[in-house]
Amino acid sequence: MDALTPADPFAVATLEQLATLYDPPRELVLKKVIPRLEPKAMAFIAASPFAILATVGPDGVHASPRGDDPGFIVPLDDRTLALPDRRGNNRLDALRDIIANPAVALLFLVPGVGEALRVNGTARITADPSLRERFTAQGKVPTTVVLVTVREAYMQCAKSVMRSKLWGERARPRAVPSMGELIAAHTGGAVDPASYDAEAPQRLRDIMY
Repeated sequence: MDALTPADPFAVATLEQLATLYDPPRELVLKKVIPRLEPKAMAFIAASPFAILATVGPDGVHASPRGDDPGFIVPLDDRTLALPDRRGNNRLDALRDIIANPAVALLFLVPGVGEALRVNGTARITADPSLRERFTAQGKVPTTVVLVTVREAYMQCAKSVMRSKLWGERARPRAVPSMGELIAAHTGGAVDPASYDAEAPQRLRDIMY
């Protein structure tokens, strides 16, 4: 802030200030974070044709869209995701960032589904010929593959997608696990999936704003 810019008397600059403005998270919100990918999270990723990859490097933060046929990002095991680097504009913002700082985040979206899957971890870049060949699409082999080591994964509720009406009236694919199923899997059965999903529409409307 320069000398000509007045100070904001309402600025929130400390964790203590932040804590006075928001209610604490519910216990379930904290318990739903898992350190690896279980089958339902993998099923969500398999249904996702679009993800946002967030990276940070010497020039700041970048968020880059990544998309292809559903399941284009592949779990190699329960702690590793493989993301082919399809042809782009060769700015290589995300790849340059990963070399400087391996911390990454992925946000998975599925058309027609309100919830999103968030994955945080670290990444490295490989030019392994056999792995690149595995991701051949329309005769084109990706130049590199980004390997993400999962540190934590958790579901984001549907409120932001509902508020934005992002998918309009598009129907939810049946193969995608529900929020209740995912939370039950991620918390060791802390909720009943059917009850959670049945109550979700009204609950989300009640806390939309």
